[in-house]
Amino acid sequence: MGKQKALHPSVERYLDTLAAIGTLVSALSLVVLVSTFGWLVYGRYILNDSPTWVEQLALLMMITITFVSSATGIRERTHLAVDIVPMLCGPRVKIVFRLICDLILCGFGVLMALKANELLQFTWSREIPLLYVPEGVRYIPVIISGVLVALFSATNFISGAITLCTYSDLVLHKERSEPKNKTEE
Repeated sequence: MGKQKALHPSVERYLDTLAAIGTLVSALSLVVLVSTFGWLVYGRYILNDSPTWVEQLALLMMITITFVSSATGIRERTHLAVDIVPMLCGPRVKIVFRLICDLILCGFGVLMALKANELLQFTWSREIPLLYVPEGVRYIPVIISGVLVALFSATNFISGAITLCTYSDLVLHKERSEPKNKTEE
């Protein structure tokens, strides 16, 4: 069972837009990461003068890519999951497991955003060596990711709860009739 669409279409569009922005930010960060390593290789082997700031910028880009992409994965339900127990259960139990997982992820997102904000405030007065920007900049993608994880998980929970309470018979009947994998088609 994929992403449930039980929320108002304008809310779904807004959340999809946020996820698309997150994907775009991650993609642009990847382009910057690859470009800076290209500059590193050019500087080291052609100019014989390695740029020293590349490593620090690469760390910042990796943090951005990792955290923002993981938040987008929550929205698109592409994050890692262990489905062994739910696969052995009925459709209603699968939805309940997914609701529990969404609640845990929502709490984790809130906690991640709050703790990253504390780290941002604690480290803002120091500079990242060679980049000359506040050290707290490293935690901005973590805060954004935490907020997005909490938002996406909360809306997934609400959507799943609506599905379980109101549309459960239609969704559950549809799930029983759908093939589980491509070989059954």
